[in-house]
Amino acid sequence: MALGGSLAACRSVAPAVIGPPRLRLLAEARWPHRLASRGTTIGGLSGIDYDTDRGEYLLISDDRSDINSARFYGMRWSVGSAAPEPTDVTTFRQANGESWPARPQARAGVPVPDPEALRWRRDSGTVLWTSEGDEARGFGPAFYESRRDGSLLREIPLPAMFQPSPDGRRGARDNLALEGLTLTPDGRHAWLAMQNALIQDGPVPTLCAPGGPCRFIRIELATGRATRQIAYLPDAIPQRPLVPGAYADNGVSEVLMIDADRMLVLESAYATGVGNSLRLYEIDTHNASDTLPLEALVPGSYRPAPKTLVADFATLGLSRLDNTEGMCWGPSLPNGHRMLVVVSDDNFNPLQITQFAAFEFTG
Repeated sequence: MALGGSLAACRSVAPAVIGPPRLRLLAEARWPHRLASRGTTIGGLSGIDYDTDRGEYLLISDDRSDINSARFYGMRWSVGSAAPEPTDVTTFRQANGESWPARPQARAGVPVPDPEALRWRRDSGTVLWTSEGDEARGFGPAFYESRRDGSLLREIPLPAMFQPSPDGRRGARDNLALEGLTLTPDGRHAWLAMQNALIQDGPVPTLCAPGGPCRFIRIELATGRATRQIAYLPDAIPQRPLVPGAYADNGVSEVLMIDADRMLVLESAYATGVGNSLRLYEIDTHNASDTLPLEALVPGSYRPAPKTLVADFATLGLSRLDNTEGMCWGPSLPNGHRMLVVVSDDNFNPLQITQFAAFEFTG
């Protein structure tokens, strides 16, 4: 995506937080680059959730089975006392019981998952997780449910609008698909969030303009049916790359329900030579129109979810901002407030970090 020329003159207007601060930094920690755990290499952590019964965090790696097979990790972290400790690793399995293959070894008709988000389903003791897809081989994004031991329970089908068309004019963009996943408090529904717009719905963000609408789709878990969908407009790219024309992006990296209707949405941006930007917004899912019947989101045909800025991570006192992609509720704090925990995806890149941060959340 070219960002030079007239785009270099564009400036993103920084939104303002309304009201008192709602996030307060409690702790920050890091794992070493390419930390080894039980025969695997830890990295690419793009999703996190908390199992209240075990007092354990679950972390999904977005390794496309290139370094090790698709997997998730267990972790314990007593915030304020010790560094996070990896406890175990679980390999995701296909329906035939085999681990997922790396792309060079994949047979025809077998997708290579690009794991991005996960949620622990307490009532069934299962893990819900998303894949951004394997568009180069003709597979779109996917939504899976696996048992705690990694064996596949089911793939929950998604509407056809998400699947790539042979002519490249419809469906999810490569590596810009199901980045976010959250459960409603009653556990009956999952919301899945697109990182950027479907091809038929609009462009990716630029320095001058927000991207096309990201579809957030609600799935009834008992039946696997899509029951509602809303549109969310991501910000324009907030920072200009150091060299005009160099890479820059912005999109939704995670979502998390506050209550039955309100949702936190984390937008993550990057600009070459400048670094990362992280903004956390709140939306009310009832304040947007249902876009599920719409094959394409044409301006004027839908009402996107209004959003309110909760926090700009640049103001929260972190030692560094990186590619934060995972977000969950941790254990409750002694004062009754919630603890919000985030993790960054280092992309297995030595110039990036695996960073954990915990915040007190009010509101």
